[in-house]
Amino acid sequence: MKRLLVLLAVSALAACGQPRSNVLQGYGEADYVYLASQDAGVVGQLFVKEGDSVAQGAPLFRIDPERMGYEAQSARATQAAAASAVRQAEANATLAERNYQRGAVLARQGFYPRATLDADRAARDAANAALTEARRQTGAAAAQTGLAQARVNDTNNAAPAAGAIEQIFHRPGEVVAAGAPIMALLPAANMKVRFFVPEDMLSQFPVGARITVHCDGCHDLQAQVSFVATQPQFTPPVIYSLDQREKLVYLAEARIGGASDVRPGAPVDVRRAP
Repeated sequence: MKRLLVLLAVSALAACGQPRSNVLQGYGEADYVYLASQDAGVVGQLFVKEGDSVAQGAPLFRIDPERMGYEAQSARATQAAAASAVRQAEANATLAERNYQRGAVLARQGFYPRATLDADRAARDAANAALTEARRQTGAAAAQTGLAQARVNDTNNAAPAAGAIEQIFHRPGEVVAAGAPIMALLPAANMKVRFFVPEDMLSQFPVGARITVHCDGCHDLQAQVSFVATQPQFTPPVIYSLDQREKLVYLAEARIGGASDVRPGAPVDVRRAP
């Protein structure tokens, strides 16, 4: 028994004396783009499926436009009525101005009572005020029509960037709230790796440093450190290793910046690029 304890102690001391590996552990991480409708509605149609690669501007999904189409139709009718009201107000203002001008001429000649001229002036002012309000209402109606039509147009949603459809959350026929994600898009430029740097190696991995990333079944690729945490943490259990267990490390991130074989959640090895 004593001999076994001595052997274990010697083995532990030998392990402690081994030089630290320059390979750090991490995993793939993605910044997904969650695509949603700006308005609540029913998913009418999907143009893609999970795993599809799409180009920027490619159609992705469509919200049933029927309800918003009715709103746009109502807004156009309101705008037309407002435009008709402006034309009527313009005619009234023109007539009121003519009556006042004619009365003013007659009043200067002494053939028109002063009280009647004052009434004509008040009628003219009222007609001009009504015209101003009618024009304001027309502007508001035009804005409402534009908004309603924009909502109809927004029922068709396109890819904001090229990438892959990672997940679809809602299918045709399902009711979705405004802003609720319908699908997740992963542009190639949004792929990154997270890894953990021991304190005594921080100087090797500053922001902007180039690193080499390796994962099982893929070629080595280059990435650039984009973030280094200021607060340390214990090594996450998912990447425990013999020489890092219970050690304080700093979370770092590196952007790949293009297409790669690294997948979200996949383990990777990271080393400083030569």
